[in-house]
Amino acid sequence: MTRLTAPFLDDPALGQVLAALAAQGAQALIVGGAVRNALLGEPVADVDISTSARPEETVRLAEAAGLRSVPTGIEHGTVTVIADGRGFEVTSFRRDVETDGRRAVVAYSDRIEDDAQRRDFTMNALYATVSGEVLDPVGGLPDLAARRLRFVGDPRARIAEDYLRILRFFRLLAWYGREADLHALAACRELRQGLAGISKERIGHEMRKLLDAPDPSPAMALMAEAGVLPLVLPGADASDLPDLIEVEREYGTGALPCWPRRLALLGAPNPAEALRLSRDEARTQDRIAQALAMPAPAAAYRLGRANAAQSVLIRAARGDRPAFGWCHELARGAAAKFPLTARDLMPELSGPALGEALRRAEDAFVESDFTLPPEALLRIALQQEARA
Repeated sequence: MTRLTAPFLDDPALGQVLAALAAQGAQALIVGGAVRNALLGEPVADVDISTSARPEETVRLAEAAGLRSVPTGIEHGTVTVIADGRGFEVTSFRRDVETDGRRAVVAYSDRIEDDAQRRDFTMNALYATVSGEVLDPVGGLPDLAARRLRFVGDPRARIAEDYLRILRFFRLLAWYGREADLHALAACRELRQGLAGISKERIGHEMRKLLDAPDPSPAMALMAEAGVLPLVLPGADASDLPDLIEVEREYGTGALPCWPRRLALLGAPNPAEALRLSRDEARTQDRIAQALAMPAPAAAYRLGRANAAQSVLIRAARGDRPAFGWCHELARGAAAKFPLTARDLMPELSGPALGEALRRAEDAFVESDFTLPPEALLRIALQQEARA
């Protein structure tokens, strides 16, 4: 018997929810990512619960125990139970009745085996009791020990239930896998066109998480070989990604987020549209792309130190290693202050001519590596007007 040891097993709030569900004989188990991550020694973010109780019974049992419940996804069998101010997603055992590649019609079941059969990967179909006993209905423990990512049952059937599982396959491979099941890879390649029916928002959500993995390069290489990467991110080239991961480890990344830098490295012409990036995320991609075409201090001045730093790491991955002291150079560029203001050019200039003169002088200031004094910049700003 495999037994789980994890801090969440001693969580009083979780214990309250499990006890409430089991009060009248229902089975209540911790399931999925929490069990997987605890067994791997990885951080656990959320703890989800699977139960033989029907959703309406979950609500009743929670209320009987003095807990509040919210029907967050009751049409899918999910109720959020609140204990000690925290929410726990409780989902009834289910089996799929009908699927269309995006969503499923489900029927409730009393059997953990039915619930396990509708899950995506064997390492996600692991359950644990409140005492830590691990239940493995589909053989996920050997796969987890080998870090082998394998679909539950027939890979083609699992993918056809929800084509987004193709991207989940590569995302989980990046985070937790060491070995990709060959049948799973073949199914992803064969059924990849089904991703055309998946919303770009859902695709973008998976891609962000994939690119945030400690080292997504092996999974991304397989994704490209399977023809999946060109479908979801046209024009992307992941060949430099292993070098970027090496650069990140060598130089460090501080507080810089990973996935925007890695996405920018891929060089896709329109990532904002392909992945439905937010306005801020799209602006960051544009600024990193602009920074790649500038000296690092100028990029830090014009586009911000963070975007300039991202561009330095990308250039290093492409073979253009920065000189010693590059962090100081970024700081110098970010701290530079253009010494002229509009008032310095008035009343000689006004309106559009004033704005153009300031831009001309600022360009010269940046090109001089921030060394031109105010009087020289003033002459540059006014020279066009003098010629006119």
